[in-house]
Amino acid sequence: MSQSSSKNSRAGGVKASRHQAQRLVDPSFTEIVTLIRAAKQRAYQAVNTELIDLYWQVGEYLSRKLAAAEWGDGVVTQLAAHLAQTQPGLRGFTRANLFRMRQFYEAYRDDEKVAPLVRQLPWTHNLIILGQSRRAEEREFYLRAAARERWSKRELERQFSIALFERAVLTPAKVSPVVRQSHPQALSVFKDAYLLEFLGLPEGHSEADLHQGLLARLKNFLIELGRDFCFVGTEFPVQVGKQDFAIDLLFFHRGLNCLVAIELKVGRFEPEYLGKLSFYLEALDRNVRKPHENPALGVLLCASKDDEVVEYALSRTASPALIAQYQTQLPDKALLQAKLHEFYLQDLAARGGTTA
Repeated sequence: MSQSSSKNSRAGGVKASRHQAQRLVDPSFTEIVTLIRAAKQRAYQAVNTELIDLYWQVGEYLSRKLAAAEWGDGVVTQLAAHLAQTQPGLRGFTRANLFRMRQFYEAYRDDEKVAPLVRQLPWTHNLIILGQSRRAEEREFYLRAAARERWSKRELERQFSIALFERAVLTPAKVSPVVRQSHPQALSVFKDAYLLEFLGLPEGHSEADLHQGLLARLKNFLIELGRDFCFVGTEFPVQVGKQDFAIDLLFFHRGLNCLVAIELKVGRFEPEYLGKLSFYLEALDRNVRKPHENPALGVLLCASKDDEVVEYALSRTASPALIAQYQTQLPDKALLQAKLHEFYLQDLAARGGTTA
């Protein structure tokens, strides 16, 4: 037998052994793997909670000492040097971080609603939220969203860059009265505009370009939609009578316990689009929805919309529909922040406050 034949024989034997080993694995072994992963996650969360508690306690101690003028900034510098010398393996206790711990404690000490949330997030997430938020309401918004959506550090930073808070306050989701009655929690699930800059679409893109781009970057789209969205299918077939129809994108939302149909339009929203969406929702409820599920919701995702036209169209419809637009370019965050500042001033004046 030649040397090459011998090598091929051994390789074949190894592959056969691996294949046999795979066939011998008990399917219930996956349950053990699931238990191990869950335990690791709980252990990580426990360690993170302890670490955040430690930073909170250190921040409280520093705040008290500095507020009482028992310590000056120079003492904090000495403390950092002392910790570095006596605890050589200890990380994260530099002078800058010690002052961040103080800021962290002082930002949340009087807010009983928010304080528990900070322990659910890693320290880096807390620093991003603390450093980039301008208002207490903004900090609470991102703390709750980050804990709910389990954003990575990179994704959390993206939410600040696309001004999610400003957009949520200034332009809440446009929904029909039926949605408010049947799915009131949907108001906190859906957005008025979805940022799809990750698609890299040209200005003159077609509906097919948009559709294919969303499928190619489905993970990014699911993150933009929200954690509880699960993808069901594309061009989802529904049959009514002897005619076949196809829904652009179909999802299921675990929190709302309902199917969510998304129809894509690369132009401006037109009122007649609601009729077709209503038809699709009726078909889903009659032929696809399971007995334990809530009625389906529909989203018209358009390139642009006139909010007054949307308000008129939604006010009389009996369909559980939402109108949103997609954007392919990042918004002007500075402009949105200026508008938000003006919004708060007007709100303050309306409540009898002063703008000084």
